[in-house]
Amino acid sequence: MVTHVASEHFDVLIVGAGISGVGSAYHLLNQRPGATFAIFESYETFGGTWHMHRYPGVRSDSDLYTFGYRFKPWTGTPIATAAEIRKYMEAVIEENDLARHIRYRHRVEGASWSTAAARWTVTVRDLAADTTFEVTAGFLWMCQGYYKHSRGFTPEWPGMDSYRGTVVHPQTWPEDLDYHGKRVLVIGSGATSATLVPAMAPDCEHITVLQRSPTYFAVGRNVNDVADMLRLLEIDETWIHEIVRRKILFDQKMITDMCVTHPDLVKEQLFEGIKAHLPEGYPIDPHFTPSYRPWQQRIAFVPDGDLFEGIKSGKAEMVTDEIESFTETGVVTKGGTVIDADIVITATGFHLSILGDIPFDLDGEPLDWASTVTYRGMMFTGVPNLAWVFGYFRASWTLRVDLMGDFICRLLAHMDDKNARTVVPQLRPEDADMTIREWIDPENFNPNYLLRSQHLMPRSGTKPEWQHTQDYWVEKRELPEADLDDGCLAYS
Repeated sequence: MVTHVASEHFDVLIVGAGISGVGSAYHLLNQRPGATFAIFESYETFGGTWHMHRYPGVRSDSDLYTFGYRFKPWTGTPIATAAEIRKYMEAVIEENDLARHIRYRHRVEGASWSTAAARWTVTVRDLAADTTFEVTAGFLWMCQGYYKHSRGFTPEWPGMDSYRGTVVHPQTWPEDLDYHGKRVLVIGSGATSATLVPAMAPDCEHITVLQRSPTYFAVGRNVNDVADMLRLLEIDETWIHEIVRRKILFDQKMITDMCVTHPDLVKEQLFEGIKAHLPEGYPIDPHFTPSYRPWQQRIAFVPDGDLFEGIKSGKAEMVTDEIESFTETGVVTKGGTVIDADIVITATGFHLSILGDIPFDLDGEPLDWASTVTYRGMMFTGVPNLAWVFGYFRASWTLRVDLMGDFICRLLAHMDDKNARTVVPQLRPEDADMTIREWIDPENFNPNYLLRSQHLMPRSGTKPEWQHTQDYWVEKRELPEADLDDGCLAYS
């Protein structure tokens, strides 16, 4: 392996060619046409999550009218397969000639900021050539996602070493896994299970979902009646995309507010949707009754109730209990239920990744993200010329990609106007007494993967400028109007 000196300089370096990186590149290209930029992607192609996940039935759990970009109309069903999403992204890349900016199989392995030079020096590994080299960039636009792709989270249960079957995490799904006619146990009941179970159930002998605690499920048809009506009227697809997008966001805002103000009413509506697809008398409690209010964790959408159709057919069942131990043939729960399985799928979540777990330093001093405070959930105190795309949990991730694209391009233009080479968030004198707390308030949103790693994340404050609000409906109003000279950002 040979390391070369820095040979190229870019105004902006985008890390990651997933849904965030491709969308960010579009905004940079269109709003900053004179900027030089590159996208470094460690995979051999674009897509990120939608390239990496290969488990059966993998699909979106957000509607594509809002998960899709605002600038590219979506014309398919609201819930789309990974292949359909990749095809959509491919069209964005081709239509905007973005491929010439993307360097595949290039993994960023380190970034060092120089105050004197006002630039980042980035160490990159060319995975195809097995060499490393350096480039420099004026601004880093981090779009590599928020979880480790290399391995998913699987708890250590007693007796796992004695199990003679196959254990698989959906994140590292083997291409040659044969589950036809097999007994399958899926541990966990989030969006991944809601996708896996209906895809696998027809071919398995039987599939059991074992959950420690239930998840809220929303059942609906995988169609959009407004879009279909407008297409019947031969309305332009650009108009359809915008109208449907606004209608969905309006409805989502109402539901999100109701989850706080009338959580019991929302629960009952969700339960009624489930009951319509379950066998008569199938217990909602305990299998579908979470202990938290709706939207404190993500609600999994089940198109056409396909998860529950497997239960109705007898090919699938739910067990709500904790694992006591693995055995040679399966697991035993703390309640004494014995579940034999040829294959165990641990749909138990993932490991949070803070800015790709890339080592950063500022003038030679290692950067500890937990010692920083976030500026609007995208930049960090003391860290110059860097933004991290972290999307929404309750709304589609990509909505924030678009909002941040506008904001960052506006910020870069503002730097030009001020003849500034550096921008760095800083707490103002009036923020000195502000309470500093966790990245996300657990009362607001509390999935286990976030709670396990909150101590590693940047911090937040009590004032809106220093929070990651997770509220699209607030940010869509505030970010375009945010004062770039209110003292939160220092320029030089």
